[in-house]
Amino acid sequence: MFVDSHCHLSFPELHTRIDDIRHAMRDAQVDAALCICTTLEEFPTVHALALAHDNFWASAGVHPDNEGVREPDVDALLRLAALPKVVAIGETGLDYYRLDGRSHAQMAWQRERFRVHIRAARASALPLVVHTRSASQDTLDILREEGAGQVSGVFHCFTETQQVADAALEMGFHISFSGILSFKNAKALRQVAASVPLERCLIETDSPYLAPVPHRGKINQPAYVAHVAAALAELKGLDVDQVAQVTSRNFANLFGRTATP
Repeated sequence: MFVDSHCHLSFPELHTRIDDIRHAMRDAQVDAALCICTTLEEFPTVHALALAHDNFWASAGVHPDNEGVREPDVDALLRLAALPKVVAIGETGLDYYRLDGRSHAQMAWQRERFRVHIRAARASALPLVVHTRSASQDTLDILREEGAGQVSGVFHCFTETQQVADAALEMGFHISFSGILSFKNAKALRQVAASVPLERCLIETDSPYLAPVPHRGKINQPAYVAHVAAALAELKGLDVDQVAQVTSRNFANLFGRTATP
């Protein structure tokens, strides 16, 4: 019924509880989950989860926030992209939220890392999982410069403005919404979500972070994506079953090889 399009089951808060997490998914009718990679060092753990479970899938990439880790190049990402059950490049993008006193010019390494991921997505024909925070204009500019029209993908855990959503949609990207939709202080985001065509929406948990109401403040998990679907359904005046059906179909169409078993 539901699909969690973005979760971090390799993180220690969740990795030791996989059996319980999978039971909770079944109880909540969450049929599949995309396990997101944030470093090359982490990839073997992420990939092992996908290989071990028929309804888990994996991405390959290095999160923009991660420093002091192995830096990806296009060839390395392409080798990972060719492995079984790897269905996306990322998560990647730009994050200027914590500059720690650094200037825009000093973040050039992050912009170059993003370009590497876009080039790998183009070469592998896999969709791109985009993270952007306090850096939306640079994110959009680099996507355009690197040939965004030749890359599919998703802006995950979307928290940006209507203008950014419109630009992402114009470039052919999907928009993924998280439990933030259920937060009381997310009025502006709910207005954006209401405007995005359901055929371009995905739902996610970004677990272990951002647990939706009524679990806010707790460790998030894929089972809770049902609450994200409910929040999106309420915004659009739709039945939650319809939101589940369409977002799950969107997930399968975007990631290609990930039709629910």
